[in-house]
Amino acid sequence: MYAHWETVPTRWKDNDVYGHVNNAVHYALMDTVINAWLVERAGLDIHGGAAIGLCVESHCSYTASVAFPEAIRVGLRVGRLGRTSVRYELGLFRSDGRTPVADGHFVHVFVDRGTRRPVEIPAPLRAAMEKLVVPAAGSGDGREDG
Repeated sequence: MYAHWETVPTRWKDNDVYGHVNNAVHYALMDTVINAWLVERAGLDIHGGAAIGLCVESHCSYTASVAFPEAIRVGLRVGRLGRTSVRYELGLFRSDGRTPVADGHFVHVFVDRGTRRPVEIPAPLRAAMEKLVVPAAGSGDGREDG
């Protein structure tokens, strides 16, 4: 189950020589959905905020290919919310929101913009992230409801 959904179009240049969206594009889509959510929904100030999130870990497992001009439906949730870090979990699906293409995760550690030392996740960001926390695994198949 995912708490937030975005539909992202593929681009002509996303296809590789084998005729499908290259694996690196999946990471870019996940990173884009996370950061767009942080800016638009959680109020992250990417240009002047005191704290910034740095990616310290990422992973993606691929289950099916997708090709331009297909759109990808990306589900986002928070799997773990710590004091200074957060693990975002993402599901990538065909535009129907039901057919899996890939799943992955990103871990951000929040740091002071200047010193790059870990800091507590700022309260407004934490409050927004708490809305993305989903029940423990096994409580749903992760696919979009209707």
